[in-house]
Amino acid sequence: MAVPKRKTSKARRDKRRNNLWKLDAPTLVKCPQCGEYKRAHRLCGSCGYYGGKQIVKVEG
Repeated sequence: MAVPKRKTSKARRDKRRNNLWKLDAPTLVKCPQCGEYKRAHRLCGSCGYYGGKQIVKVEG
């Protein structure tokens, strides 16, 4: 059975776990209908359009 021969130091352990800084904010694009920012390839939350067609009726 594989057992570690030495204790892994906190620095070595934390170096392995430090990939959180790589996370990026989602890319936003302008909606061609209303001009609001939305995530790519998703329904616009403010006007309800996707791909030039109205998918959901938005009140307001």
